[in-house]
This record gives sequence, structure tokens and C-alpha cells, in this order.
Amino acid sequence: MLTALAFLLVLGALVAPTAPAALTPAAFARIPVEGLVGAAVLLVLPDRARRPAAVLAGASLGLLAVLKILDAGFSSVLARSFDPLVDWALLGAGLEFLTSSVGRAGAIAAVVAAVVLAAALVVLTALSVRRLARLAGRHRAPTARAVAALTPVWVACAVLGTQIVPGVPVASGSTAALVRDHAVQARDGVAQRRAFAAAVATDPLHDVPADELLTGLRGKDVVVAFVESYGRDAVEDPAFAPQVGAVLAEGDRTLAAAGFASRSGFLTSSTTGGGSWLAHATFLSGLWVDDEHRHDALVGSERRTLTGAFRRAGWRTAAVMPGTTGEWPEAAFYGYDEVYDWPRLGYRGPDLGWATVPDQYTLAAFERAEHGRADRPPLMAEIALVSSHAPWPLIPRLLDWDAVGDGSVFHAMTTGEPRDAVWAKGPDEVRATYRRSIEYSLRSLVSWVETYGDDDLVLVLLGDHQPLPSVTGEGASRDVPISIVARDPAVLDRIAGWGWHAGLQPVPQAPVWPMDAFRDRFLRTFTNPEGRGPAR
Repeated sequence: MLTALAFLLVLGALVAPTAPAALTPAAFARIPVEGLVGAAVLLVLPDRARRPAAVLAGASLGLLAVLKILDAGFSSVLARSFDPLVDWALLGAGLEFLTSSVGRAGAIAAVVAAVVLAAALVVLTALSVRRLARLAGRHRAPTARAVAALTPVWVACAVLGTQIVPGVPVASGSTAALVRDHAVQARDGVAQRRAFAAAVATDPLHDVPADELLTGLRGKDVVVAFVESYGRDAVEDPAFAPQVGAVLAEGDRTLAAAGFASRSGFLTSSTTGGGSWLAHATFLSGLWVDDEHRHDALVGSERRTLTGAFRRAGWRTAAVMPGTTGEWPEAAFYGYDEVYDWPRLGYRGPDLGWATVPDQYTLAAFERAEHGRADRPPLMAEIALVSSHAPWPLIPRLLDWDAVGDGSVFHAMTTGEPRDAVWAKGPDEVRATYRRSIEYSLRSLVSWVETYGDDDLVLVLLGDHQPLPSVTGEGASRDVPISIVARDPAVLDRIAGWGWHAGLQPVPQAPVWPMDAFRDRFLRTFTNPEGRGPAR
């Protein structure tokens, strides 16, 4: 029994796919070439060398199995593999999300369990390979015959592309491919970091005189509102689009009645499923920021951000970040005069974990603290709307703005369920809850514009990234909708050459720009009367 369990553990470590959708029992009916080669090598080694070689090979295989698990986790959340060089910092964000969802004790227990299981996997895999190697050494002839018989079968399956599970070949080389892919990832990452450092140091905006910046928006209040996880699927996937589209159409009618018009397109985000700060950095800096190394290099530089450009041109700048509960040293880099994080927002409503504050409260607090003040210069603000952040613990109804108060009113709208209760309700309810959260965020923002917008308001509404792959399904794009809303027709006339379509909902054939292209395109459009400016 122990030998059989050892064999199954080693086989599983060798052939387990990293794509979560492929993790079915049939996916383990494969012949691993690494197992055939390893068995052959162990057979030819002398007895004294076989045991340490088996232990070393087994421990290495255990570490690779842990790497496969990390790859599967990152694939299910961020739709990409784990990068050992830069992604350790994201584990802290994951722990923060876990703590906000299940509490500190639950998060600590989960971390301890994960560490123990990872260590156990390495140790047990090493012991299993040692046991199988000892067995093979005692039965050399049958083992050699088995390897000799399976090798041509592997070759035939590889040549024919035989598959039991679609996309999972019977002739497996997944562990060797894993090592190769991560080695290439590390090599390319070093080269890309050098190229990124050169791009950070080359900024066409840096030397533009302040009095020439953003002349086409003088006197305007510009609000950049990021709606968490508002991706292209929200407006095109049949599971979401009819309802979200109806909310956007209703928003168009509401805004038109208030004298506003809008134009919309798509941006391709630098991240998906999470890592909102990478998308914010990409959008504001004009550089492609898709990992922590690039983010750290950016915020340690003197790169001009979109926010910094407004500040340099005379605007008052503010950030409204309800999801920021601790220190945020990067605020100085972005060029904010004021930062309204969770403590400064004065929220007295229910504890919502990661999605700290309902969006309508965020906008009401911003109105009280900044936009509604009479004694201020033109304002440029970045606002993060986080009600649509998983696990969507509260989707309240829209209130009269005078009833929002300090947020205490939201206590009556909670259900008493755990903050992460949605995950236990199945994929259909997860997707429906995501959709309702997007509808709430969009309705809140449209209502705020209708209630408090004036001739000087320019709203840039966009998503930061697509939601989790468990919401969109495999293979979703990284595109997010973006809209510019204004009452002054001169503002929208400026962007007529962008090819964006009228309304809050971009049509499928709308232009798609990389998110890092927006900063320079926006500044070039609004920097002087002719629409000229720093070239990209």
C-alpha cells in the first residue's frame, strides 16, 4: 500500500496540469517522460549513489509540485503563471484579502496549513522517490523491461498527439516544460527590467512647461473613477451584458437629461483578476506596469504621472482610496495634495472587509471633503470604487444622497452572512453577485454626476481590470471599458479624433488602446489649443 501511494504521489507531482480547468482524474492518465528518464538513471547508478540521488530528485520534484500549485493558483486568480522573481510581494496582498474575508485567526490558520502542507509535500515526495528507487534496485530486470516497454508508447503518443483530456497530452513532459518555462521567464524578466528602466528615464512630458500643460481643460474639475473589476466581459458576456447594458443605457438617459454626453472605448489593462495598483500605475504613468519590480522601479523614479501633470499645471489633486487602510508611501510619487484613505473617510457603517466602503458613501464623502467646497481651485481627483471587489459582501440599494450620512445607514442592509459567503453558493451565484456589484457601482457614479455635476465636471470612468477567471471563464481578454463624460461639448469635441463611440457602453468594434497609451494621448489632446503636445 505504501509503495502504491508513493507511486501515485510521484506520478501526480510529475503529470498534474497547472490549468485548474484541466484538473480531472483523467488528466493523470499520462506517461511522464521525466519518470522514464529518472527510472533509467536510477537503474544505472551504483547502490551507494542511488539513495542520495533519489532523495535529491524527490525533494526537487516536491518543490516543483509546490511551484505547480502556485502556478495553478495564480492562473485561477490572475490568469498567468507565478513569477518566482517578483511575485512574492503579491502573497502579502493575498494574505490581506484573506484576512479581510475570513478574519485574522482564519488567515493565520490558512497560512500555517499552507506552509505545513508545502513542507510535507516536499518531504513525502523525497521519501516516495527513495522508496521507489529502492524497489527498482531490488527488481532491476522488471523495472528495465517496464521502462523499455513504456518508452516507445510515450514516443508514439507524442508523435500522434494522443489526448484523453482535451489539451492534456498522454505523452507528458509537463515538469520539464515547467522548468523550461520558468527559466525563460527569469531570463526574459531580466531583459525586460533593463528595458523598463530605460523607458522610465525617457519621459517626453518631463520638460513641458507648466503653463503649456492641459490648457484645454483650464477651469475644469477632472475626476478619474476606477470601478473595481469592471472589465469588457461586464458589457459583452451574455451572463452580464443584458443587465449591465440596461444600467448603462439608463445612465445615458439620466446624464442626457442633466445635459451631459459621453464617449467610450476600451483599454487593455496590464493585469487581470487582481493587482489593481498595477493598472492604476500603468494608466497614470504611461508605462506598462505588470509586476511588482516595475511598480517599485516606477514609484522610485521621477516619472511624471497624469496626476502630477495636473498638479504642476495648477490643479488641486486628491486621491480617494477607501481600500487603503495602512501607510501608502507611493502617494507622494503620484503627486496628490490630499489622500482620503479609509480612516480619513470617516465611515461608520458595517465592516465589509476588503471592499471597505460602499461606493455611494465614497462619493458622498468626496463631495463633502473636496468637490462640494466653494473655496478651492480646479480639482483633479482619482477615486477607487471598491464595492465591486470580490467577495462583494454588501450590495446596497441606492439611497437619497442626504441619507448617506456617516454610513451607519448601511448596517440595516447587511444580511448577517460571513463576508465570503458567496463562494459557497456556486459559480452561478458568484457571477450574478459580481454583475449586481457592477450595476451598483455604475448607478452610484451616474447618480453622483446627475446630482452634483456641473458645466466644469469632466469624468473619466474606467475599469482597472477584468474580474477573476472564475467569473469570466478561461481565455478572457484584458480589456476594460473607459468613458469620458462632460457637459461642455468642447471637451468631447477634443476627443472626436479618438474614434470613441457615443454613450457609456463601448460598442464591440470600439478602439482598443493599451492602458499605458492613455496618459500621453490625453495630454497631447488637451495640452494646447491645437491639440498638440508631447509626442509618444
